[in-house]
Amino acid sequence: MKIIILILVLIISISTNAEIIIPMDETQANHLKAYGVAFAALKNENVVKWLLNYRGGSFLIFDSADMEMLCNVRGVNYEKISASNVVTILFEMEAENMNAVNLEKEPKIAIYTPPNSQPWDDAVTLALTFAQIEYDTVWDEDVLSGKLEKYDWLHLHHEDFTGQYGKFFGSFRNKDWYKEEVQISEKMASDFGFGKVWKLKHAIAEKIRNYVKNGGFLFAMCAATDTFDIALATKNVDICHSVFDGDDFTPNFQQKLDFSRTFAFTDFEIFTNPYQYEFSTIDASDYAQLRGAEADYFQLFDFSAKYDPVPTMLTQCHTNIINGFLGQTTSFQKKYVKKNVIILAEVPQMDEVKYLHGNFGKGTFTFYGGHDPEDYQHRIGDPETVLDLHKNSPGYRLILNNILFPAAEKKKLKT
Repeated sequence: MKIIILILVLIISISTNAEIIIPMDETQANHLKAYGVAFAALKNENVVKWLLNYRGGSFLIFDSADMEMLCNVRGVNYEKISASNVVTILFEMEAENMNAVNLEKEPKIAIYTPPNSQPWDDAVTLALTFAQIEYDTVWDEDVLSGKLEKYDWLHLHHEDFTGQYGKFFGSFRNKDWYKEEVQISEKMASDFGFGKVWKLKHAIAEKIRNYVKNGGFLFAMCAATDTFDIALATKNVDICHSVFDGDDFTPNFQQKLDFSRTFAFTDFEIFTNPYQYEFSTIDASDYAQLRGAEADYFQLFDFSAKYDPVPTMLTQCHTNIINGFLGQTTSFQKKYVKKNVIILAEVPQMDEVKYLHGNFGKGTFTFYGGHDPEDYQHRIGDPETVLDLHKNSPGYRLILNNILFPAAEKKKLKT
């Protein structure tokens, strides 16, 4: 009876106008730009239905000449369907592990990125630009002045929140770009009254922590994942070698870590060797490198679309097996992931987590290991990834799922 009533309400509420469905299965010519179309529809105050687990997580939008033209211009496949077809689809979804979630309003997006960064340095910036989704950039002065409150969703460029300049000292300390980064960071710290760069970065991490606590959506990749939690755990404890800050680290610093303050990780150990290109025991990059590109992949978990809509949204894809890719932080050793964190994807039989999600206060965080889903071993100075050659990238789809996630009606975001 409940289902019958639901269907009757849908029939009454659905316009006699046709709708378009943007398929997100293997029939879609350009998955990445399809997210941009959905975002544009939201910007124009259209409600978008995200059909979770239906044809790869398809989008249902009221039809219009403008919407059809937008799809055609951007090379996105769509199908016109009648109101009765919509009812049939929704009825089919009710009987399966599927769910229709309303996306109501476009989220305001910010990327925390240094002013001297290049757009191709960051996979999220690339994805948003290619999908034609609007975003702002923010940096330390914006965070410290409280500007994060303007935004629903924040991405952390692969920033080192420990104040160790990405631990590039061993290989790049004599390069001009490294020296410039040190100079810029030290000036920024001094301008804001911090005696050390790590103290500035810890303060930034605290501001972002409060942003999430108050309801913000945080997304991070690569080194921003583990260094963010390291900064939260250490807070006012110095873990930096003298080559980074001119003095020695705090004695017995490992015993002073406070894991109750972190988002995702616990009980990890810090590496202080400045010549070691690694921050802590969290990262599993060494294991991925041993496997090599041909044998490196990870698997998305299946979730209940009706009872776990949030992790279901974040894992929508046309395949559940995705090629791996390296980063300074490639993946996370499972034994250091907190028990209350939802694992979205892992490397099969390896106890390596690639993709995770959790709640903190009124907000959420999502961490995705690796640097660039379509550049297996991205190195400094490598050419830009051309996403026009990777329109259907499942690895990039996961990034864009996170962009639309905050647009869902609030009652659907409760897990």
